Amino acid sequence: MGILRKFFNQTRKPEGRLGRLMLRTMNAGHAKMADWGISYLPQISPVHIVEFGCGAGRNVGELLKRYPQAHVTAVDYSPLSVEKAKEYNKAMVTAGRCTIRQGDVSALSFSDGSFDLATAFETVYFWPGLEKCFSEVYRVLKPGGCFLISNESDGKDAASQKFEKIIDGMKAYTAEELEAPLRTVGFSEVISDHHRSKPWIRVLARK
Repeated sequence: MGILRKFFNQTRKPEGRLGRLMLRTMNAGHAKMADWGISYLPQISPVHIVEFGCGAGRNVGELLKRYPQAHVTAVDYSPLSVEKAKEYNKAMVTAGRCTIRQGDVSALSFSDGSFDLATAFETVYFWPGLEKCFSEVYRVLKPGGCFLISNESDGKDAASQKFEKIIDGMKAYTAEELEAPLRTVGFSEVISDHHRSKPWIRVLARK
C-alpha cells in the first residue's frame, strides 16, 4: 500500500503517526461543511447530546457553544481520536460539560432514551451496516429526539467515487440511501437537503 493510500485510510480509524497527521487536518478541513450541517437543526434546546465519530473534536466544541445548557457525549472508534478530542475540548471536559469515550455505534453502551440530539459528521461512510447502527441511534434517542447526518459527499461526486477505491470499507451514500434505513428502523420524519453548489448533503431524522 502506497503512502498516500495509507494516509487516506486513516480517515476510518486514525492511529499512529499518520493518524495524528490526519486528525490535524480534520478540524479545519471539515469545518465549513460541519457548520452548514449544524445550521439545518431546528430550533431545539437539547440537554443531552451525543456526537458520533467525533474525530479531533472540533464539532463537539461547536455543539457546546451552540447549546450552552447542554452536556455533549462524544464517541469515536479510534482511541487516538478520543485522545485528541479530549485535548481540543479540555476546558469543557474539566468543567463537566463534555464526556469523550471510545465506542462502537453498532453496539452502544448507553441506556434507551438517553439523548435529545445525535449528530454524525463525515462518519457514516464507515459504519458497519446502516440499519444496525441507525437502530442503535434510534434506541438511545428520547421520543422526539433528532439525528443529524452531514456528509461532504452526496454519493455521486467524482471525488467520493475515487476515495471509495482507495479507502478500505468506505461507502459514500446518497441522501436516499440514508433516508430509507432511517425510516426502516422507525424514525417518523426524515428530510434531507443538498448544498446548492457543493456535493454536500445533510439528513435530519426525528424519532
